[in-house]
Amino acid sequence: MGIVHFRRIERRRTARVALSVDLIVHGEAENNGEFKAEARTLSVSKYGGMMVLEPEVAIGQKLTVINANAGLKAECKVVSIKLSRDGKRNVAFEFTSAEINFWKMWFPAAGAKPMRRATQAAYQPLPATNVGR
Repeated sequence: MGIVHFRRIERRRTARVALSVDLIVHGEAENNGEFKAEARTLSVSKYGGMMVLEPEVAIGQKLTVINANAGLKAECKVVSIKLSRDGKRNVAFEFTSAEINFWKMWFPAAGAKPMRRATQAAYQPLPATNVGR
């Protein structure tokens, strides 16, 4: 596990990435009807993401999300719901199957350390110049 802050240890399975992806979300409404809504992600990870969603959902509720850009479809469940300061509902979700590459991107393995840039051996400070003399 990587250290994010000196007082907090990162406990996520993979890193989150701030990424805005348009989604189409299908689920069951409280009145036993179905809903279809457009949503947009705030952040994503290999195992799920966080989206702004208008319809009310419950923790543990199953949803179907469709990546509008890639056309991929996946089942997921709601794991957290938080109201933001502007009154919008931020819904965290995780995929029921981690076998898919829903976001079409690569995520580092759990516990991977970030790569360090190679330092230049020839890095020298610039010589001082006499400007205006």
